[in-house]
Amino acid sequence: MRISVASDSLDGVASILVSEIEKRGHTVIPHGAVADERADWAWCCARAAGDVASGSADQAIVCCWTGTGASIAANKVPGVRAALCADAATADGARRWNDANVLAISLRLTSAPLLGEILDAWFAGSPSLDEGDQANIAYLSQMEN
Repeated sequence: MRISVASDSLDGVASILVSEIEKRGHTVIPHGAVADERADWAWCCARAAGDVASGSADQAIVCCWTGTGASIAANKVPGVRAALCADAATADGARRWNDANVLAISLRLTSAPLLGEILDAWFAGSPSLDEGDQANIAYLSQMEN
């Protein structure tokens, strides 16, 4: 998969994020501090989310100190469902029940081992086929229009 990645700094796990994604066989499209371009969280995270919305990327991973700003910026892009995930179970649920296409993580809270667990759960996850879950996702799309 093509994964767009954005971080507003190289703090915490940001310095290893790209290599961890590539180690799992994905192609990375970097933004912000991991690309040596404008690294303000709103700009770089919206740019990564825009890659998903345009089809340039299959998914995105966005980061900032708390993860909150990254998720807010990403969720402003139509068609994006960004989920702030602090553990593997939340990442799995976000993919399953919310069909999240952007993972937001906190650079402050996420250790290297935890990052690995979150990425493994995120990439192994898939959207639920349950009619109720699918109806919720369809309703989100209707709200955007």
